[in-house]
Amino acid sequence: MTRLDGRKNNELRKVKVTKDYIKYAEGSCLIEVGDTKVITTASVEDSVPPFLKGKGKGWVTAEYSMIPRSCKTRVQREAAKGKLGGRTHEIQRLIGRSMRTVVDTEKLGERTIWMDCDVIQADGGTRCASITGSFISLALALEKICKDGIIKEVPISDYVAAVSVGVIGGRGVLDLNYDEDSAADVDMNVIMTGDGRFIEIQGTAEREPFTRKRWIIY
Repeated sequence: MTRLDGRKNNELRKVKVTKDYIKYAEGSCLIEVGDTKVITTASVEDSVPPFLKGKGKGWVTAEYSMIPRSCKTRVQREAAKGKLGGRTHEIQRLIGRSMRTVVDTEKLGERTIWMDCDVIQADGGTRCASITGSFISLALALEKICKDGIIKEVPISDYVAAVSVGVIGGRGVLDLNYDEDSAADVDMNVIMTGDGRFIEIQGTAEREPFTRKRWIIY
């Protein structure tokens, strides 16, 4: 089965990464997954949240946002609303959790790494692109401060990447774009380490509940 954009069911969109995309950040990149584009930056701060003060451990956290014309119609800035939406909170927490699973926070010392993810163009899979891009920016930032002698070694134990999968018309498909995501019967996000361990699986039935039956992507 060939999809509307010509891909096979098990085929990823083209991925392009431009590292050091932001001049001032310790680590940054522009990640492009098909027509989805996200700028991610990693900023190092010599402080930690109150619950970690004096414990000799660091922290990695994230913020996520979509610029107004990242979508087909204008998205209002959440700053103008005066509060973050539930989706934004969920994605920020997911990005932060995903990064912390592979960082030895004791080797980081009492420092916070802020991951900022700004979606400049959305065509499905923005949280997955944000996670993959965040890991790249995080690794670049940690390599830089290690090279600068701020930390003794890069405290990363493995790679992290994310991708979406879904079921459309009874067929499993990989890396859904917006039109596919809108039509999917099942929508899932899978976050994994480089050695094949799962960090998180988010799966939702968009219409009818789905069974334990294994959906084969082909």
